Amino acid sequence: MTNKNSFLDDPSDGKRLPVMEQFYTLQGEGYFSGHAAYFIRLAGCDVGCVWCDVKESWDADKHPLKSIAEIVEDAKLFASKFCVVTGGEPLLYNLMNLTKALKEAGFNTHIETSGSSLLSGSWDWVCISPKKFKAPLPENMPLANELKIIIFNPSDFVWAERYAALASPSCKLYLQPEWEKASEITPLIIDYIKVHPQWQLSLQLHKYLDIP
Repeated sequence: MTNKNSFLDDPSDGKRLPVMEQFYTLQGEGYFSGHAAYFIRLAGCDVGCVWCDVKESWDADKHPLKSIAEIVEDAKLFASKFCVVTGGEPLLYNLMNLTKALKEAGFNTHIETSGSSLLSGSWDWVCISPKKFKAPLPENMPLANELKIIIFNPSDFVWAERYAALASPSCKLYLQPEWEKASEITPLIIDYIKVHPQWQLSLQLHKYLDIP
């Protein structure tokens, strides 16, 4: 769960970033589910969710630093101009240079973040998924276009409402079952949404389809 690379060779200035993987697939979650999307998964995380399915992204030292130009040139090889920056926790880094270069290349910029670090970069869509392990900064919450709460236990519905109250009135609200408990939790989410229709169900479509 280290993030030493943010100090090694100073990628925190945003000129180079530790990249775990880049891939082209369908967005599997939330408001843009089903859209073709290019993902940039940055390495390094200081949140450490026990149920994280990409724990190999946590240690930034295990992944290469790539220049902004390299990252964007790789993205340009694919048809979609919908780019999602995720992690790990991408906001450990200054993302202004990355988003500037992506926008200059014609991309719409989306970020998936816990919101636990200050927002940097120029974004067309901000998805905040608050985590109990390290809560989002209050100043980030009004900036969210989409709020995605992972439901692991029934008590998480109270957690969801706490953060929905901090989001803007136009923010899209999603409840998503934790994958390993989906058969148990999904019926609870369905019942909750029937009573609280401001929420929508988010499923991890990519896992059902067995795609990245």
